[in-house]
Amino acid sequence: MIGGLLGKKLRMGRLVDANGAVVGATIVSVGPCYVTQIKSGDKDGYAAAQIGYEETKRLTKPKLGHLRGAGVPALRYLREVPILPGDEPELGQKVDVSLFAPGEHVDVTATSKGRGFAGVVKRYGFRGGPKSHGQSDRWRAPGSVGAGTTPGRVLKGTRMAGRMGGERVTVKNLEVVAIDPERNLLAVKGAVPGPSGGLIMVRKPKGREGAR
Repeated sequence: MIGGLLGKKLRMGRLVDANGAVVGATIVSVGPCYVTQIKSGDKDGYAAAQIGYEETKRLTKPKLGHLRGAGVPALRYLREVPILPGDEPELGQKVDVSLFAPGEHVDVTATSKGRGFAGVVKRYGFRGGPKSHGQSDRWRAPGSVGAGTTPGRVLKGTRMAGRMGGERVTVKNLEVVAIDPERNLLAVKGAVPGPSGGLIMVRKPKGREGAR
């Protein structure tokens, strides 16, 4: 059994869970995905399955040849996912959202929204300088970034202004609230990184197989 699927973030909304409570949830479109390659410990040094998502008409010839060998349609995105205990995946196998079930927990990985160049107040939540006593131009400044003579330099890792967002982010242990196999929709409790329409990966947590 493969350990995850690819999909796209759609939108956030509110759902009623099994206990009748209204919860904030993110609706994502997951799969269907195809198994395009199976890697083994003997040949590749590790065990994993490569899956493909979203059919497309524009691909490079090397990728078309790779997918043609697996007997699957032209797919835009290819990613590797772990192989979990259970039924062994087969080359060309089609996997949909029924891989998950309501009540289990999943990890969601995506690229966060790019915020561009940001100051320390927005990037790290600094409180800024005092707003009184004649202070007029240092409200959102970081303050001191290092000592003088010793060490006489700015230490690595000091939180300062810089590029914010656009990074790979994983949110762990999100509860699956509901699934819709007919439309390949999955609702998870809480927020998911990235913009609407962004590519995401939904995986079963390591060592727990999705159960809490």
